[in-house]
Amino acid sequence: MIAVSTTPVSTRKVLIVMPALNEQASVGSVLAEVRRVLPEIDILVVDDGSQDQTARIAREAGAEVARLAVNLGVGGAMRTGFRYAAARDYDVVIQVDADGQHDPEEVAALLSALDAGADIAIGSRFAGKGAYRAVGPRKYAMVALSLVFSRLARHKLTDVTSGFKAMGPQAIKLFAAYYPAEYLGDTVEGLVLAIRAKLTISEVPVLMRERAGGTPSHSPVKSAVYLGRAGLALLLALMRRRPSVDSSDAA
Repeated sequence: MIAVSTTPVSTRKVLIVMPALNEQASVGSVLAEVRRVLPEIDILVVDDGSQDQTARIAREAGAEVARLAVNLGVGGAMRTGFRYAAARDYDVVIQVDADGQHDPEEVAALLSALDAGADIAIGSRFAGKGAYRAVGPRKYAMVALSLVFSRLARHKLTDVTSGFKAMGPQAIKLFAAYYPAEYLGDTVEGLVLAIRAKLTISEVPVLMRERAGGTPSHSPVKSAVYLGRAGLALLLALMRRRPSVDSSDAA
């Protein structure tokens, strides 16, 4: 893990990408908080086929909005964000959820990790800050994925399914071209792709909060399904042949 400070030392061009599906209950307040804490950072909300007023509320809150005609999932929404960032020469993309779980006060630490040499900085719920606990099958999936990815990356990774991440120029170029859109691809397969491209992955301890709105996806049945899908996603990611992309090609 790379040591970080809480000072936002980065002077690079930064874009927050916020995937959102039917988040009208929270997106306005989340954007207001991000604007208050990070007034100099641009924000793109990717409306992932919402059937409510998510896009309208996001625009009224001052964010740029990209609307997807159909729901593609977080992977598809983030791929749209990476392509937007690459086309406009952003140096950093930060993924922030629209449900309020990600604290914008923690963004400075993610940026500092990039400044310290990481290509991808993951905000980890399990790296020593806060009291977040996973339970049941979801916990088993997270532990198993952590063990596998720690071995692949050759250093400890505790929270590979975290959606709170910062990605530098090499990661943006890679993910704009190849970011997986399948279920869990944005975490599991995306990290396999980054490791194979020899990108440097770091973790930063962060606090995670409760959802500000919407419906959480946790239940015993859904957690069991998550365990099976996580294992399948990892297996497919390790078996699948992707175009060979070396980190030097993304410089």
